[in-house]
Amino acid sequence: MFEYRLTVRGYELDSYGHVNHAVYLNYMEQARWIAMRDAGVIGDLSLKGIKVVVVKLNVRYVRETGLLDDLTVLTRIKKEPPYLVFYHRIMDWQKKSVMARATVRTILLDESKAPLDIPDELMKRLELKELENE
Repeated sequence: MFEYRLTVRGYELDSYGHVNHAVYLNYMEQARWIAMRDAGVIGDLSLKGIKVVVVKLNVRYVRETGLLDDLTVLTRIKKEPPYLVFYHRIMDWQKKSVMARATVRTILLDESKAPLDIPDELMKRLELKELENE
């Protein structure tokens, strides 16, 4: 499982004083990039002209998150052909609560925007790094 830690910033709040729903998407996107960086796959994808594109997103907001809350985005990655699927859980560790859950389906596209199969080497590196993080 990959972990990305952050603290809620004032500009991420909506008029009700809690994190705007769209900001959770930013947290999860950053968690995906960090997971891929930590697994050492971003450079390889970039060199090969491969893009990781979100095609479907399902979010369940569970609790409000407020100013200066310390959050952790926990991420698991699975290959579910033709998708590379990211399962996110946003946690507030002080409150010991789940704040949101999401499933993000992505596909890989080449430079001509044609879908690609998910390379076994990519999954091996992601899975190996995920095991190291657990």
